[in-house]
Amino acid sequence: MFERARIRLTAWYLGIIMLISLFFSAAIYKGITNEFERFGHMRIRLHDDLIEREFIPFGTPVPFVREIEPEIFIEAKKRVIFNLLFLNSGIFVLAGAAGYFLAGRTLRPIQKVLSEQKRFISDASHELRTPLTSLRSEIEVALRSKTMTHQEARKLLVSNLEEVASLQSLSNSLLEFSTSTALKNAPKEKIILSKNIDEAIKRLNGSIQKKKTKIIVKTGKVSIMGVSERITELFVILLDNAVKYSPSGSQIVVSAKNHKNKAHITVEDRGSGIDERDIPHIFDRFFRAASSRNISGHGLGLSIAREIVLAHDGSINIKSVKGHGTKVEIIL
Repeated sequence: MFERARIRLTAWYLGIIMLISLFFSAAIYKGITNEFERFGHMRIRLHDDLIEREFIPFGTPVPFVREIEPEIFIEAKKRVIFNLLFLNSGIFVLAGAAGYFLAGRTLRPIQKVLSEQKRFISDASHELRTPLTSLRSEIEVALRSKTMTHQEARKLLVSNLEEVASLQSLSNSLLEFSTSTALKNAPKEKIILSKNIDEAIKRLNGSIQKKKTKIIVKTGKVSIMGVSERITELFVILLDNAVKYSPSGSQIVVSAKNHKNKAHITVEDRGSGIDERDIPHIFDRFFRAASSRNISGHGLGLSIAREIVLAHDGSINIKSVKGHGTKVEIIL
């Protein structure tokens, strides 16, 4: 599909360039031939002037051509036509090669976006298929059963509810991702990071209490220009991951400081860490390391976090050692 589009775009580029080239070639040819015709019809008056002023005797021949010969004029026109055709042939070849190259560069961002969109749809469909298949299978089995007890029915509903919760979580993550990617031009205001961190801790209070995790905050009054709700969501994602992958009773340290008019933020845990081979893919959508398969999630959290950071003209980096914890570094 893109190859055909590239060829069509090349043809448009080539057509436009050749139209311009032929227009100027015609103008050049017309100008040169007009000059030839003007000199062809012009009498050289030097001979008569010299005779009148008595610089040479009357009847002495003067070696000046009084009129351009028609054969010379025709030959000159042929040479001009040949040179212009040769020039346009070169322009055609060079413009075709350059147009093909530029068409590829033009279509590359579109191809990248469409490829990502296809992959996103494929990954989202795969994530949706698992809970939907589970729901359908359980419901079909239940409908075929003629001896289902009240306890079995209740157990089935609990299982279905878990799958529905999983679907709801996935849809919320997809919505968050869509919102984060459209965040670039949102109006920003001055926000104090400590307030956003406190709000994120409140939202995660249940899981923090359950794992008896201690969150240590060292931020002071560091502030940035940003969208407050999205920055809070950023800390929710990072702290949620830190809590999930840390052992019970561990500590998580969140720190921030100003340096050269930028906020340097770190979220550090002493959890299970990330395998070195997985780190390059950790921000890919729906990517989940093999070691995290038994932990709930859809692999969208860090992708959303990266989009939020990029929308604030920042950078995010992860350092991790397997079995020794993970450190997330953000500059805003």
